[in-house]
Amino acid sequence: MNKENKVFVAGHRGLVGSAIVRNLEAAGYSNILRRTHAELDLTDSAATDAFFAEHQPEYVFLAAAKVGGIVANNTYPAEFIRDNLVIQSNVIHSAWRHKVARLMFLGSSCIYPKMAPQPMREDCLLTGPLEPTNRPYALAKIAGIEMCWSYNRQYGTKYLAVMPTNLYGPGDNYHPQNSHVIPALLRKFHEAKQRGEPTVTVWGTGTPRREFLYSDDMADACVFLMNLPDAKYSGLLGSDESVTGRFEPPLVNVGVGEDVTIRELTELVGKVVGFDGELSFDTTKPDGTPRKLMDVGRLHSIGWRAKTRLEQGLTMAYSDFIRHQGAADATSGH
Repeated sequence: MNKENKVFVAGHRGLVGSAIVRNLEAAGYSNILRRTHAELDLTDSAATDAFFAEHQPEYVFLAAAKVGGIVANNTYPAEFIRDNLVIQSNVIHSAWRHKVARLMFLGSSCIYPKMAPQPMREDCLLTGPLEPTNRPYALAKIAGIEMCWSYNRQYGTKYLAVMPTNLYGPGDNYHPQNSHVIPALLRKFHEAKQRGEPTVTVWGTGTPRREFLYSDDMADACVFLMNLPDAKYSGLLGSDESVTGRFEPPLVNVGVGEDVTIRELTELVGKVVGFDGELSFDTTKPDGTPRKLMDVGRLHSIGWRAKTRLEQGLTMAYSDFIRHQGAADATSGH
C-alpha cells in the first residue's frame, strides 16, 4: 500500500478495526474509507456493491462482524451465523467485482477444533469438532476463509485470512454480561476496589491457560502483512490442494506465542487495578477448554512479533476503561 491508496476498513469502530485505523493514520495513510453501520449496512448486498462501485477501494480490511461472548453466542446463534455469512459474502464478492488489489479477512481462534493439538497450527483447520457454544460463529468464519481461498483459486485474487488469538485493548466491550475475560476482569476488580469489597470471586479453578494479544499489536500485524512484497504475500495465499496434494489455507495465526493461566491473569489484573483484597475461585463453575494457544511460527518466520507485554497492555487497557467509565457516568448523569 502507498500512503495515497484508498483503504477501506470495514468495522472501523470495533476493537480491531479501530486499532487498524489508528495504525494507518499514525503511518500517514491519507485515504482511509470508513462507514458506520447507519451509513452502510454490509448485510445489504446492493448497498455494499454500490459503495465499492462509487469509491473503488484498492485495499480492504474486513474487520466487520457480529461478535460476542458465550452468552450472546448461545442466545443468538441464528444471527451469529446469518449476519456474519452475509457480511463477508457481500464484501468479498464486491471486492472481486471492483478489482480490489488485496483483501484481509479477520477471523477468530475459535475456528480451530475444540481439542486441537497445542499450540494450534494453521493446518489444524477442519480437523475436528468445534466448541459447541460458538460453532455458528466459527462456521461462518471458516466459510469466510474458504471463500477467500476459492476466489484466489478461481479468479487469482489476493485475499488473506488472519486469525487473532484473544484480543483486548482500547475500545473493548466492558458490558457486565457480554464482555470477554480481560474487560470483564478489569470491570470486576475496579468495582470491587471502588466498593471496598474484601474479595473478588472468579469462575473456575484458575488453571486453564489462555493467550492474549493487545489490539494495537494485532493491527500492526495486519498492516505488516498487507504491505508484504508480492512474492512473500503470494506465498501466504494458499495452494490448490487438487494440484499440490497439500492442505494449505490462505491463513496466518496472529498471537504472542505464549500463554498464562487464568489465575496468573487475574492476579495481574488485580495488581494493575490496585485491588489489594483476596482472590477466590468458584470451582463449581466451568473452566472451558484447558488450553488455547496459537502457533505463530508462520508469522515469526516472515518477520513480525508482538511488542506489548501483558502487564503493559493491561495497564493501557485499564486506562481506557477508566476513560470509558467516566464518559458513561457523565452520559448517565452519575
